[in-house]
Amino acid sequence: MSETHIPGPPPRAARRRRATAGAALALLVALTGCTGSQESPAAAERTGDSTPVAVTGPLCDALPSGTEPGSPGSLVDRSPAQALTWIPVLTLFEAAVRATGMTEELSAAGGLTILAPTDDAFRARFSTANLDQLLLKDTATLRGLLKEHLVAGARPVADLASAGTVTTLAGTTLAVAPAGSGVRLADRAETICADYRAGGARIHVIDKVLGDLPETAHEEDHAH
Repeated sequence: MSETHIPGPPPRAARRRRATAGAALALLVALTGCTGSQESPAAAERTGDSTPVAVTGPLCDALPSGTEPGSPGSLVDRSPAQALTWIPVLTLFEAAVRATGMTEELSAAGGLTILAPTDDAFRARFSTANLDQLLLKDTATLRGLLKEHLVAGARPVADLASAGTVTTLAGTTLAVAPAGSGVRLADRAETICADYRAGGARIHVIDKVLGDLPETAHEEDHAH
């Protein structure tokens, strides 16, 4: 009698995936220290009332808002790298920025547009082992991947929609099309909470990882 097929990874792979890059992240913090803000959370709220910031997208309601630490208004006066530490769905992207030493580059003169994939987007693209490799050893490849998510100039999502295309710092041209209140990029990723402002940057949270690195998320499944 054949076994009933149960979709999804086996239990051990699932447990490993839930711990995606856990060892790498822990070691990364131990080696580099936290380069995010040293201010207390309350200090982040100082611009919340005087500088309202409108973000847009289906994920925004699940993220900090109002006077909560990490709300859009609280991040306006922070550097882009600091702001990433306060957006709770961007821990892997923020860790990648630190691992590659790109924290200062996010504060480039003239500003940047940061297309930041969520943690779920990274997990859907890369296996645990692959993420560990990128974060701890293959940082040159990781740096190239991050540049696929950076665009010169601080571009609001409305400007991206009207532009039709943008060129990343990696030299890749991305097609941009309106999608709901945000945009679809390269016919792959969509903004799910757009228009955070931080220093001279715009941060748009997206639901897929861009670039052409191979998808390895299911390799652990085949190993069991």
